[in-house]
Amino acid sequence: RIDNCLGSDPISAMAQQFEKLAANAAKLGGGLLAVAALPTGGVMMWNSCAFNVDAGHKAVVFNRFSGLKEKTYSEGTSFHFPWVEWPYIFNVRAQPFTMPSLTGSKDLQMVNMTIRVLYRPKDTELQSIYRELGMDYQEKVLPSICNEIVKSVVAQFNAGELLAQREAVSREIWLNLVRRAKDFRIEVDDLSITHLTFSSEYTAAVERKQVAQQQAKKAEYEVMRAKEEKKGTIIRAQAEARATEMIGKAMQQDSSWLEMKRIDAAKRVAETLSKSTNRIVLSADSLLLNLYGDAADQSSQNMLKMSK
Repeated sequence: RIDNCLGSDPISAMAQQFEKLAANAAKLGGGLLAVAALPTGGVMMWNSCAFNVDAGHKAVVFNRFSGLKEKTYSEGTSFHFPWVEWPYIFNVRAQPFTMPSLTGSKDLQMVNMTIRVLYRPKDTELQSIYRELGMDYQEKVLPSICNEIVKSVVAQFNAGELLAQREAVSREIWLNLVRRAKDFRIEVDDLSITHLTFSSEYTAAVERKQVAQQQAKKAEYEVMRAKEEKKGTIIRAQAEARATEMIGKAMQQDSSWLEMKRIDAAKRVAETLSKSTNRIVLSADSLLLNLYGDAADQSSQNMLKMSK
């Protein structure tokens, strides 16, 4: 039965069957590879033909044969010819640029100043910026023009004015920088002075001056205080002299005031003795406590004679 199925030569028949199966498998595998290659090739073609422009960016395209295109590509997905055209994407948002500068003031003082600039390229002139300056336009333009303008503006102010009129100095630098940056198709939105210091010698001189001014003001205050104290002493002396004169006149006219003062003195002496814990025995006449005796009358008369 086996011989009937495979023929007279069973080995040759089996070889022929394997050859047919291999040929069919090869045909089927090639088709599968072709089908699988279609989406891969489509993705590769899409990636090479399309480019994306993010928010806050714009692009220009360079053509191998015609050069830069006049069209500016905005946000979104755009297409170009692969291996013939290349897109160049610019950031058109406001970007910071910080630069320190060592310059001299009007009174020949060295000033260390740091400025911070917010700039962006003019989006309608991107082709000219790329053609003349390239993608790193800010590194080629801003350091030189900022340093030049800072030195020219600071030289118009002395050291004291730089501190007192800092806002005016910043605005003057900004206005000059706006005019200068327009020549390079760069727009400057804002400028601020973030750091401003002077040399150590000038700082020490300013401190010494401040100390001297404070000492001078203190001396001036002491002089004024002495004058006022002198005036106060004169006024008090005049008042006491006037009071003494008025008391003398009053005593000449009537001895009741003297009697009243003697009673007040006796009252104070009595209060002091009453608060003492010791037992004291003294003469009432000498302590002005005998208010109703002959000694009191004699004392009053003696004082009246002395005042006359």
